[in-house]
This record gives sequence, structure tokens and C-alpha cells, in this order.
Amino acid sequence: MIFGDAANVLAGHQGGEAEYDALFDAAMAAAQVGIFIHQDGRFKYANAHLLQLIGYSADELIDRMGPLDLLVPGEQALFLQHLAEETAGISSHQYELSLRHKDGESIPVSLLGRSTRFNGRTASVASVLNISAQRAAERQARELADFDALTGLPNRRLLADRMVQLLAVAEREQGAAALIFLDLDHFKRINDSLGHSLGDELLCAVAQRLSTVVRRVDTLARLGGDEFVFALPSTHSGAAAEIARRLVEVCNEPFFVGGHELTVTASLGISLYPQDGKDAETLLKNADTAMYKAKEQGRNAFQFYASAMNTAMLERLLIESDLRRALRLNEFTLDYQPLVSLQSGLIVGVEALVRWRHPELGIIMPDSFIQVAEETGMINRLGDWVLGEACRQAQAWCDAGLPQMIVAVNVAPVQFRQAGFVEAVAGALAASGLEAGLLELEVTERTVMHDAEIHLGTLSSLNRMGVELSLDDFGTGYSSLAYLKRFPVGKLKIDRSFIRDLESDPDDRAIASTIISMGRNLRLTVLAEGVENAQQLALLRDMGCDMVQGYYFSRPLPAGEMTALLRQQPFLNKE
Repeated sequence: MIFGDAANVLAGHQGGEAEYDALFDAAMAAAQVGIFIHQDGRFKYANAHLLQLIGYSADELIDRMGPLDLLVPGEQALFLQHLAEETAGISSHQYELSLRHKDGESIPVSLLGRSTRFNGRTASVASVLNISAQRAAERQARELADFDALTGLPNRRLLADRMVQLLAVAEREQGAAALIFLDLDHFKRINDSLGHSLGDELLCAVAQRLSTVVRRVDTLARLGGDEFVFALPSTHSGAAAEIARRLVEVCNEPFFVGGHELTVTASLGISLYPQDGKDAETLLKNADTAMYKAKEQGRNAFQFYASAMNTAMLERLLIESDLRRALRLNEFTLDYQPLVSLQSGLIVGVEALVRWRHPELGIIMPDSFIQVAEETGMINRLGDWVLGEACRQAQAWCDAGLPQMIVAVNVAPVQFRQAGFVEAVAGALAASGLEAGLLELEVTERTVMHDAEIHLGTLSSLNRMGVELSLDDFGTGYSSLAYLKRFPVGKLKIDRSFIRDLESDPDDRAIASTIISMGRNLRLTVLAEGVENAQQLALLRDMGCDMVQGYYFSRPLPAGEMTALLRQQPFLNKE
């Protein structure tokens, strides 16, 4: 008999052994579950259903492999635990595992085993039920419960679950988060005029386009109707505003739906964790309130829940908008501040400083717009213009017969790191005809120390070109002396924060004196900026400072007034 005393399934049958074997084989062949017997870690029997399920033949399986060989990694321990309980006589129950098909596919199964005897020794018999269809049905049920049936986006239920997790992380890490509530403007008109079917098609197109704006870690959900919500972890006000601005822009682009070209706008409200709420319900309510503020303000815009935040962000957006126009209409100009040698009293250079001639607000100083230019990427275009104009003006002074002198140009960190910066400098020199040695580029200490090895290459390329290099705001960042001696800079500029109280603060005097001494030992020229009175000048002269600039000598002047100052050279005997 095939199973000897292990086969007791048909124990009640009355008949001969051959008839018993035939009846057992027929029963196993007809079974709609997999059945196997294993002993000593090897299969001793497997019915046809199991062999079909896992893709192996009986010759490949019997006495060659065991159940552990078919389990996916990490599930062997669970199987061995149940096997030990069966052997100990503990009542068995069904449990779920995953088997590996011969082709590598994972198959979820429900398994029920019990201890038995095979050829006079302890063995185990088990039934295997394929639950792939059940798992698929469960997944579908979860999707129906957690995802919007129309757009496939997370729904309100899944959004709430993710918000709980997001806020827990933000609280634990004392971080930030943002919620954006988006509602399409006048969407009801589209449904009423073109029908709900086309409206649904448009909502799907909107959902797809909105999803291109968010990051992988963000959650974009549809609450229902034409309402969408964005849950944004680790997001501060500035980043939230930028995302909202992009969402407004992508909604404004035409949609082509059902043969129609449709333009829709959106109103958005933003709430921030923790200042606008510390739970999902409060943040959602406040973002909704802010969204209605946006609608009241004329739609096609976004609003923060906090009014003060709206004012600051509105000012920033106005600056950004006006800045784009200013670049297009060339509303910028350069003023020049003299750099004076303490040894000779001569003006030996000028620093070019950008100014914005706003048609309504008048002259705007760089502190009010440079950061916006950097954040929006406009700094590269603005910086290229400043570089070209400074070189042109310096060459014009040379052509007018004035003594050759350095023109110093500040380089923003973003501008310095852009690909092709060295080529842009070469282009400005070539276009103006200015000698490379008359151009000095000022980069901040923080700029060059960030990715120092990479920036060393850029500095070296500029140095080989003949351009002078200056380390600006020295003392406010962190410089490795090992790098400082390798950087091909010729000048250190002591930051004005150390000069402001030089005559009254012994710490500032110590810092300034140390920088001057270090510069001298490294054979670098040292320039102090922000000199405003004779006492500061006298102290710097006693310390051995090489050059100075500041209001004590002259405010930054337009090119025409600076030309007159260069001809006069009024600082020869200034004390």
C-alpha cells in the first residue's frame, strides 16, 4: 500500500489493499487542494493539484526537496513552529504562507498540517489551499475603501491615515508640514453645460496633471467632487508657496477633453503644522478656510491661513513678478564704491553694486531682491548682466585715459555653481575687451567651502585665465586653512560686522588684527569694508591693513559721478 499506516483517510473502507490504493489515488487526483506528506525534511508524497500549483514534477520533488525549499525567505520559522506544535500533539489550525513556484512567482496559500505515521515513523501530512483569488479580492476591497474610484487617487480615508503618520513624524522630529486644499473654480458650469461624463474625464486629467507637481513622499488625495488635498511632509511656508504657485500654473494650461479645449483655474488654501493646527482635522479645516479666502480675492490664486503670512508671501510674489519684468526691460543699473589703498591713498579699484530702478518704487537695494532672484533662478541672468556691464564700464574708463584699476564684482553662490560660469566670465571679458587682470570676482567664504574640492577647480580655471579672486565676508563662515592656502585667491575682505564696532569692541579688534596678520603671512591683500569714521581707519592702518572701503570715503556712486571721483583722487591725504 502506498502510505502504509499513514493513510487513514479512507480507513473506514472495506476492501482489498489494491482496491484501497486505487480508491486513494482517485481521491487524491480529484482533490481541489494540494496535499503532501513530508518526513525528515523531504517530500514523500504530493498530489497532482500541488504539483500543478508549484510547477514541479513528482520526480523533481519526492525525496529531493522539502517544504522549506518552497517557502519564500523569512517564512521558514513560521512553518517550523507549526510543525513542532503538530509533533507535540498540539491541535493544529490553518495559517498562511507564500510558496515559490518553479518559475519564481510567489503564491499565497493557506496550510493545515497534522502529525501522522509513514513507514512506521513520525511524519506530517498537510493540505495546501491557493488563496491568490482571495488576496486579490482583499486588495480590491482595500482599494475600493482607500482609493477614489474615478481618479485612482487616495480618498479621504487614506488621506486621514497618512496624515496621522505624517504628523506623528513631524511631532517626533519637531519638523514642519503643510496641507494644501485645492478647489477648481466654476467647475459646476462645465458639468452643467457639457455633461457629467465629460466633467469626470476632466477631473481625471486634472488629477494626472496635479500629480506631476508633487514629490514621492507627498500625498495627493481627492476628497470628492472637484476638491483635492495635498499632504506635504517636511515642508515650510516657502516651499508650500512654491508648490501652490506651480499648481496654479499647471491648472491654467488648457485641457483637451472630449474634443473640447477647456481652461480651468483653481483656488488653493494652505495651512501649516504646527502653527495652524496640530491634528489633521484642524489643518484640513483651516486650509479649507484659506481656500475660500483665495476665492474671495478673485480665484486662480492661493492664500495662507495666517493673514500675516499672506502679506509676506504677496510681497515676495510681487517682487518676483516685477523682477522678471525688470530683467526683460533692463531696469537695473550699477553703482560703484571706491577701494582705497592705505599705503598710497589712491583709489585702486571699485566694487560694482547692482541697483534696481523700479518705475514706481524708485531705487531698490539688492538686500530686497537678491534672495528672491536666487530662489527663482533669475540670479544667473542678473549676474551675467552685472558681470558684462561692469567689464564694459571698466574698459570705458581705460579708454577715457584713466589709470587702470580693478573692478570687483560679487558672485552669488548659485551663479558660481552654475555650469558654464567660467565660460560666462570669459565671454564678458571678450565682449568688453577688458584685460582679465582688471576683473576681480568676489566669492563668499561659505560659497567656496561648500564642496570645496569642486569649487577649487572653478577657482583654478579663473586664476589661469588671469582673473583676480577675492574671498568676501571673511570671518563669518568656516574656512579650513588647509583649503585657504590652496585656493588661488589674492585678497581677503574683512566683513563689515567686525568693523562696525572696531573702536569700542576689543573682540572685533582682535578678530580684525588676526585676519590682517594671517593675510600678511599668507601673502594675501587684506581689505576692510564698512569703514565709516577716522578712528576705524586709524586702527586699521596701525594693524597693517592694505585696503579699505566704506562711507567714510564715499557712498556707491553712479558711473558718471565715479568718473569725476577717479579724476580727482581726493583721498591721497585723508586721515
